[in-house]
Amino acid sequence: MASVTLKGNPMNLAGNLPKAGDPAPVFTLVDNSLAPKTLNDYKGKVLVICAVPSLDTPVCDMETRRFNDEAGKLGEDVKVLVVSMDLPFAQARWCGAAGVDHVQTLSDHRDASFGNNWGVLIKALRLLARAVFVVGKDGKVAYTQLVPEVSSEPDYAAVLDAVAKAVA
Repeated sequence: MASVTLKGNPMNLAGNLPKAGDPAPVFTLVDNSLAPKTLNDYKGKVLVICAVPSLDTPVCDMETRRFNDEAGKLGEDVKVLVVSMDLPFAQARWCGAAGVDHVQTLSDHRDASFGNNWGVLIKALRLLARAVFVVGKDGKVAYTQLVPEVSSEPDYAAVLDAVAKAVA
């Protein structure tokens, strides 16, 4: 079981983080129209999956906008997903207000299947820890980054390097 800090306070995570080479864990999420989304919906794509606590916080806002900008440059073979516990309606509202249109926001609010299966659920808060995963076209995890302090941004350069390797 991994742990992170939130403003210096230790927080334990449920489940186990997948490691590079592991098959990508399954999940069932909800898109902004309330339709279920699973890993199978993205077969054959390189996935960048960003787990964030809430789009309505400054760091998550910055991170999602940054990945939205990057997603526009990554090509057709790459799909960027931003997963949070926010309700789908809030995600849609935030995306519209922020002009975010290159990433897909997905909600884990129903049963926390992503948070539990990917090892990023902060059970005490029922929020997701900040993490970024890259999944190759083969459905295997190519890269995992758990951000140790939830209120910090991820290492974007390392993520983009992992994406470039997964696409090659």
